[in-house]
Amino acid sequence: MSVVSIQKTAGNDYASIKTAVDKVIEQLGGLEDIIKPGYRVIIKPNLVATPTERLSGGVTRWEVCKAIYEAVTAVGADAVIAESSAAGADTESVIQKCGYQALRDEGIAVIDLKKEKTCEIPVKDGVIAQTISTWELVRDADAIITVPVMKTHDQTEVTLGMKNCKGLLTDVNKKRFHSMGLVEGVCDLVQTLKPVLEIIDGTFGQQGLGPIFGETKEMDLIVGSKDLVACEAVTSLIMGYEIDEVNITVSAYKRGLGEKEMKKIQVVGKQIDEVKSRFKRSCEVASEGLPSSYNLIFDEQACTGCRNTVISALMDMKAQNLFPYLENMNVIVGPCKEEDLPSDATPENTVCIGLCTKKLADAHGFRLAVGCPPGNADTVKAILGDRREYGVRYS
Repeated sequence: MSVVSIQKTAGNDYASIKTAVDKVIEQLGGLEDIIKPGYRVIIKPNLVATPTERLSGGVTRWEVCKAIYEAVTAVGADAVIAESSAAGADTESVIQKCGYQALRDEGIAVIDLKKEKTCEIPVKDGVIAQTISTWELVRDADAIITVPVMKTHDQTEVTLGMKNCKGLLTDVNKKRFHSMGLVEGVCDLVQTLKPVLEIIDGTFGQQGLGPIFGETKEMDLIVGSKDLVACEAVTSLIMGYEIDEVNITVSAYKRGLGEKEMKKIQVVGKQIDEVKSRFKRSCEVASEGLPSSYNLIFDEQACTGCRNTVISALMDMKAQNLFPYLENMNVIVGPCKEEDLPSDATPENTVCIGLCTKKLADAHGFRLAVGCPPGNADTVKAILGDRREYGVRYS
């Protein structure tokens, strides 16, 4: 039977976080069965992009990673904290903003994978991938521990430890997984890298427009399991989802990567009903003030980079009172097909975002925000078109 531990944190200081993490590990039976002396271990946080505040719920806090690091080294293994942020994002910027430099100053290795040597590794029995592009550090690791945040996501409902592993792909591969199929791509990745432990930072989560621009939701939780599927099934219930609403969990279960049936999962520590609190879904959040005539078209294969860029650009436009310029506008994100175009789409009222839309933009003369992903300023410029006489700031 799979075991999932849920612990409440007693405070927001490091000692309180460490106590909760240590209790989770203890209730899972310790680390000795999955981590041996001399193992090379990667502790993989979610440092997707630079947040406005480190405890916004968008990124894994350093306290959780440090507590795991100390537990891993206590059994005689060599551990590093390693991450590559979202495609186009600066990992080092996130490291500095979120306090991880202090861990470096203590002698803990915190590695920006984007600066490391890359390699290709085969995917056995992959559904969409035959190889993945990663780093030698990842290839050579004896064990991987995934340390996500408790967050909603605009494409996958929730984003937890399995999807967090996407940060172990190079930027090109991250984008490719979206075009080929994100859910099965994540399962191919987990099936190949075989993380041995998931510990979720549920101290501050994020609801609504996750995984970056959502609303902070304080939960004061640490959740963990050696069965990633079981861990995410339980956490989805905590967040107010039904297990089968989360496609990554369902697909991973069908592949035999873990257990999702609650009758076969033992929950220890706090129980689900004691801690559950419904997270607002991404689809329930609308940007206040958007004109009703505005039409945002997200192709299902649109990558997180372009999705997040558009959301962020809209937030910039809102701050500058530019929403009136969205009247009757069509904004297309991802590799949409001809049949997906609105019947009223014209070069004057349609803008395409990112390289995936270039072919469509060229064919119809639509405005294009160039980049993979484009920056916020270029996205805003593309939406505004030639209306620059109004003295608008673009960044």
